[in-house]
Order: sequence, then structure tokens, then C-alpha cells
Amino acid sequence: MGLLEAPVSDDPILEARRAEIAALDLRILEAVNARIEAVRALKAHKEARGLPFHDPDQERRLLDRLAAANPGPLPEQGLKDLFSLILAWTKKSLK
Repeated sequence: MGLLEAPVSDDPILEARRAEIAALDLRILEAVNARIEAVRALKAHKEARGLPFHDPDQERRLLDRLAAANPGPLPEQGLKDLFSLILAWTKKSLK
């Protein structure tokens, strides 16, 4: 059994949903890691030009854009919490 596979069930719908969710979880993980690599490149570019890496205004604009683009069902506070966590771990990953 793979790392993200759930225990086998006799219910094919349950198994199909679990497989769908496991695939989505992997896509989320890949997207977060790709985002960290993109930010790593941005950080190097900014440092080469003597610019500060952290930009609180940009982070605020990002959260505002995402909140405006969010069709749900993730509530706005959940979106802000999730992306604040992604931003925090991105910064920690680049230290």
C-alpha cells in the first residue's frame, strides 16, 4: 500500500472518492513545492538587485486577490489561514 493510500474497502464509491482525494493531495503538495521553488528564484533575483525579500504589501494583495477569486466552498477565513501558513512555510524553507 502506498503512502497516501487509504485502507481497502468493499465500497467502490468510497474507494473512488479516496483515490480522487489522494490524487488531489499530491497535486496540492506538488503545487506548494513548485511555489517554493518559484519564490526561491524571485528571492535570488531580488537579492541580486539589493531589494528586500519580504514584502508585506504584496502578501496582503495576494490574500485579497485570492479572497476575491475564491468561489468557495472554502470560507474566506480558511483561505487566509491556509495561505498565511503557506507563506510562513515558504519563508522558513528559504532560510
